Amino acid sequence: MIRVLIAAPTPALRAGLRALIATDELQVAGETATLALLNVDIASVDVLLLADAALLTDAARILPSDAHLALLLLAEDGGAATQLRALPLRGWGILPLDSSPAELQAALTAVAHGLVVLPPPLAEQLLSQRGPVAVPTRDPADPLTAREREVLQLVSQGLSNKLIARELQVSEHTVKFHVSSIFAKLGAASRTDAISRGARQGLITL
Repeated sequence: MIRVLIAAPTPALRAGLRALIATDELQVAGETATLALLNVDIASVDVLLLADAALLTDAARILPSDAHLALLLLAEDGGAATQLRALPLRGWGILPLDSSPAELQAALTAVAHGLVVLPPPLAEQLLSQRGPVAVPTRDPADPLTAREREVLQLVSQGLSNKLIARELQVSEHTVKFHVSSIFAKLGAASRTDAISRGARQGLITL
């Protein structure tokens, strides 16, 4: 279960977000208009969902240096990416305000698993800049998360994203995020290539 803290300036917006993310995978751990006054233990939260870029200042102030949580910002302007990249986060993302419920749910799950979620135009912009995009680091000897290894094992069995989602009881969008992350981490160009690389590294058994 992924515990989400909603931070949004108005009660109506908080209520709307709470309704949108009510799933078997996501649980609302609390909600607030400002992160400066929290009645929730930040250590018990997996993801901060911010509906206003102005809340980033408070987020930076309350995050401990060894924070093991993620942050998803709902914003139209990608200018906040620089701030997010500088924060001690497990995973982070920016999502347009008009995103669908499925996209919101998938993005929350993805950042909670240490991924970076960005709209395609913003991702292309960041990748075109000099220097690497900051992403959470991981031991090179174990490049994939436990869930990614599980997904790759199911991919090796010939299962489609839809069947993997059914097997793991998650959304198909979540599986797509995991598969994309696996490809990026292994440098794979296809599912077959990912299986081959994963097997050579001892990440899966065939």
